Amino acid sequence: MTEQPHGEYGNVRPLHTRADDLAGSPPNDKDAEQAALGAMLLPSPTFDAFAEVTRFIGPDDYYEPAHATIHAAIVDMRNSGRPIDVITVTNYLQKAGDLHRVGGATYLHILVQAVPTAANGGYYAEIVAEKAAERRLIETATRTMARARSGSSSAGQIAADAERELAALRDTQKWPDPIPLGTHGPLPTFPVGALPPWVAETVAAVAEFTQTPPDLAATMGLAALSTAAGGRVHVQVRPGWTEQTNLYLVCAMPPASRKSDVFAAMTAPVYEVEKQLQEESRASRIEAQTAKDAAEAEAEALMAKARKPGDGIDRTALVAEASGARMLADEIHVPPVPRLTVSGDITPEPLAQQLAVHRCLAALSPEGDLFDIIAGRYSAKPNLGVFLQAHKGERLQTDRITREQPSVDKPALTIGVTPQPAVLQDLADAHGARDRGLLARFLFALPASNLGYRKTRTAPVPEPVAQQYSNRLTSLLRTLYALPEPVTVPMSAQADHAIERLQEELEASLRPDQRLSHLLDWAGKWVGATARVAALLHLSDHVGSDAWGRPVGEDAVTRAAEITRYYTDHALAVFDLIGSDPATEAAQTILAWLRRPKADGTWRTAIKRRDAVAASRRFRTVAQVEPALALLESHGYLRADEPTKTGQPWRPPTATYRVHPSLHASEGGSDGR
Repeated sequence: MTEQPHGEYGNVRPLHTRADDLAGSPPNDKDAEQAALGAMLLPSPTFDAFAEVTRFIGPDDYYEPAHATIHAAIVDMRNSGRPIDVITVTNYLQKAGDLHRVGGATYLHILVQAVPTAANGGYYAEIVAEKAAERRLIETATRTMARARSGSSSAGQIAADAERELAALRDTQKWPDPIPLGTHGPLPTFPVGALPPWVAETVAAVAEFTQTPPDLAATMGLAALSTAAGGRVHVQVRPGWTEQTNLYLVCAMPPASRKSDVFAAMTAPVYEVEKQLQEESRASRIEAQTAKDAAEAEAEALMAKARKPGDGIDRTALVAEASGARMLADEIHVPPVPRLTVSGDITPEPLAQQLAVHRCLAALSPEGDLFDIIAGRYSAKPNLGVFLQAHKGERLQTDRITREQPSVDKPALTIGVTPQPAVLQDLADAHGARDRGLLARFLFALPASNLGYRKTRTAPVPEPVAQQYSNRLTSLLRTLYALPEPVTVPMSAQADHAIERLQEELEASLRPDQRLSHLLDWAGKWVGATARVAALLHLSDHVGSDAWGRPVGEDAVTRAAEITRYYTDHALAVFDLIGSDPATEAAQTILAWLRRPKADGTWRTAIKRRDAVAASRRFRTVAQVEPALALLESHGYLRADEPTKTGQPWRPPTATYRVHPSLHASEGGSDGR
């Protein structure tokens, strides 16, 4: 690493020599600071260096002022959902007026060159944190010596203050700020590369043109694929386990996010095909309706003749003829107007009627009206039945459906909506939405808004990209709509094994101390949703060929799992946001308890599970607090140490949770940040 002359890179101090250290320079390691920053600046699809570095250090831990400025800029960019690399950070610092002070774009490139590997970012950050702790220790010692020499306080008071400062130093080391409950840290961006290339290219182009997160276009792209295949193609994971391919998808974004523009771009082929199908069937529908009307008119004429008074009429013969004409009329089938979609504000009863006629439908909307209706806009009690049954494909039957078709087997509803985040709370508040499993059926996306950071001039979606998307989606829609009966596509043996590994992964994540332990209802459908997405990817990979009927391969399952893991992270944030999860309420109770000092005035610096049971009378057993403790740990309020072995084989190890030091001094319910 080349040593730079003093002042060449703004506020970056020169490298310190051993002689400087002996002269009393504060402990620091410039190489480690550069490597930690360089790791965060290096994009990596497989390793999150940002999370590793920020787990140990913040801006205040750097010795170099320029490094602290760069770190703060990267954190701000990450929190606002912007990509991080040398070019984007350079642009950010330039707009903030800090680029020259940190040494210019050249120095940012030096930082990247200084990092041997981004995978070691956490180790570099630990070195930086250790040096920062040493500096603070020296500051505490210097301050204590100065007070002792001045004689301004008693020796006991000085010792007590020093002890408090040292304890605080031990506690705050390597503790990042906690994430308040009800909010969330940076969420992952949709893995666009997991989509078929013709969909991925369109998603990227639409996102760039509209200056929206790719999550929005990707989610509506999946909704379009689900519209084509849902209910028409099933996927058999293994004998006895078959999934439909319809999805319930939500991408929540604030107003003025250009949701309508993205929605229109990704769903336009769906509505165009629907219009074409209606036009193409118009002549046959008119012909059938005319024939039926004529047969009914003939039957009515015969009945009218039979009703006339007089003795010269053979009423028995006329009634027999009228009955034959009526039966002929009933046998004439008038095809319904083809439909692929229903409006986003349809109520449950008409939706059930439409499913009885068409069986496979999609409720697509750029707004959240559907959620308002589900929540009971037009009724005192929400009617959730049709939405629950049409996701799974359970037999749908109601007396209010038309006489001609009182029930429907294997109904399939696709939902693709882009409401405002506040609408999710209304859905969560609907009676039975959580208890009956409606919320568990949705794949949620909650991308960060980029309002205020959008480009004002962007290139439109390239015509070849838009045309390819339209052609392939149109082909998929028409091919699957034309199927006379639903078809079942099996999974290959390798794909089945991949699903089995996902089941094992899921099972481990449902344990009391794991991240999904408080979302058992949603997580329980995760593998099934992955199988559905895998089938959609498989169908989309083979548009225009007969290969779509072959078994779903392992690659499709792997890509689908990448997508549903993305939705898992977002679901955790959504359930935390809407507060419909009992674990969130329990976590708030434990958090309030941790913010109160004990009877002797001291603070709880570490707790065990059984200690948390004492936080409230609502808790009776350790099992009741475990989901809440896991949630507090994921938000950074607690940190679990390695479980202590009891030495008794029949008793499991007990975990100790260290408490975030910010809670030791919080008062009045503040978050202590």
